Amino acid sequence: MTRSLPPRVEAVFWLLTTALGYYLLASLSLHATKGADNIAAIWPPSGYFLALLLMMPARAYVPSFVGMIAASVAANMMGGSPLWLSAAFSLANGCEAAIALWVLRRREAGELSFMVPRSVGNFCIAALTASAASAAIAWALAGGGVDFFFSWLTTVGLGMLIVTPPIVMLARLIQSKALRKVSTAMKVEAAAMLLVGASLTILSFSQSQFPVTFVPCVAVVAAAYRLGPVGAAVGMLVVAIISSLLTGQGYGPIAGIDATLKTKVFFLQFYLLTLLGTVLPLAALLVVRQRLSKRLEQSNRWLLQAEAAALVGHWRVDLIRWTIQWSDQAYRIHGLEPDTPMTVESSLTCYMPEDASRMRATLEQAIATGAPFQFQGQIIRPDDEVRDIVSHGSIERSRSGKPVGIFGTIQDITQTVENARMLEDARTTAENAANTDMLTGLPNRRHTLAFLERALVGARENGAPLAVAIFDIDHFKRINDNYGHAVGDIVIRRVGQRAKASLREEDMVGRFGGEEFVCVLQRSSAQAAEIVAERVRKAIEAQHGSDEGPTQVTVSIGLAVYGGETSIEELLQRADEALYRAKHDGRNRLRMAA
Repeated sequence: MTRSLPPRVEAVFWLLTTALGYYLLASLSLHATKGADNIAAIWPPSGYFLALLLMMPARAYVPSFVGMIAASVAANMMGGSPLWLSAAFSLANGCEAAIALWVLRRREAGELSFMVPRSVGNFCIAALTASAASAAIAWALAGGGVDFFFSWLTTVGLGMLIVTPPIVMLARLIQSKALRKVSTAMKVEAAAMLLVGASLTILSFSQSQFPVTFVPCVAVVAAAYRLGPVGAAVGMLVVAIISSLLTGQGYGPIAGIDATLKTKVFFLQFYLLTLLGTVLPLAALLVVRQRLSKRLEQSNRWLLQAEAAALVGHWRVDLIRWTIQWSDQAYRIHGLEPDTPMTVESSLTCYMPEDASRMRATLEQAIATGAPFQFQGQIIRPDDEVRDIVSHGSIERSRSGKPVGIFGTIQDITQTVENARMLEDARTTAENAANTDMLTGLPNRRHTLAFLERALVGARENGAPLAVAIFDIDHFKRINDNYGHAVGDIVIRRVGQRAKASLREEDMVGRFGGEEFVCVLQRSSAQAAEIVAERVRKAIEAQHGSDEGPTQVTVSIGLAVYGGETSIEELLQRADEALYRAKHDGRNRLRMAA
């Protein structure tokens, strides 16, 4: 507020602001409603000074306290108090402001806000602590009985509790230029509400025939609801000023009480303190509620956006009424318009027939066990489009532990499932490509060895019969030399196809490299394996070549039956030795390994 002023000018500004305001309020209070020991029912200067201390920079404290002491001494002396008593009262008032400021700085890390219930509570603690200390100091310096102590405590405490909040809040509104953002209609409404509150207070405290002191309370509570903490604080200040002035002049239901003046003042203070303790926390709680409401609204908006982006909706089944509620995104996932009437049974009909029964069983099991669940299946939309979904749910229980609801989410994972399916197809294609010989379409060397390794483990652990046949094309180099490599490739491909066609379902033939092939014959005894291998040889021998290639192709085969070998290399070595003997004995024949 004074940041642009030079330090000396700033000090003078706060000194004069404090002195003039304090002197004016103190003089008016001393000449208005008075209680016992010449102390006003409310001491507004205390609240005014504390408000200034909360707004000014720390470097302005000293000149401000000087201005306050001078103004307090002058006002008390003008009110008829001697110099020593005026100085005692002024010292007590100065100490109360310092104590209140110290307590607030200790309890509030940042700037004091009357919009936060905790800060309002800290302010009340600081005001009551300071007023109690001030009353003790004044009582010790000026003397007096217990009545003097309590009268000072309530008067000064009410001054800070009632006057400080509206001054601080209005000053901050002006400084932040927030009032400019308030519409004219709202300003008119605020002025009208405060005017109505003032009028009701005047009507209530200008007569004593009807005890209607509750009427101003209604006006202040309405201001708190409509205008927030600012409306509550200003409305409270208006009621306090009018009720104090009229009661001090002998008007109103409190002045009409058949009691001493001291008792009337205490009753007025009790009335104001009760009203203050009602409206100020209420206004702060209303602000908290509004903020929570805005946060909840924003969170709901973010939730809807997140659900739409993630294709996730939520639902809830009421187990007491057996009803179901869906979020808008849950309706969209099902291809339905939001707010379409739904029941638990109709929601189950949205699933594919085989999944509907599974979902019903899942819900029944969740209710019986209380355990959370996950369900994946398919739904069918009204346009017959099938969508993949996954649903998670958990049981809601009452305080007695009884299941009262099921809350869950539903997510459209159609694209995820499709992507997984495409990925699996791609993986399968890549795996097949990695395991397949490109020329013949048969398993390649790597795949054949892996297949043989698994077959050997089965034979060793389960005792299943196993045999391995290795064969290659006779005189293949001569075919390449005479007809070219292209014809050689055709011959290799035809030999592989004829060998595969001659095997049983459980057997496998793979290209081992060049013109060499390996047959893995499972569940085959020595005799059965020899029959199958011989059938392969004869099938290849019986095929006729093309016009561009040889008229006939034969193969030599070496066969080894599993005999307890510990590795596939040993078994293949025996079959290879048998193949060597078949070639040595004239080719186009089968030889068994020893």
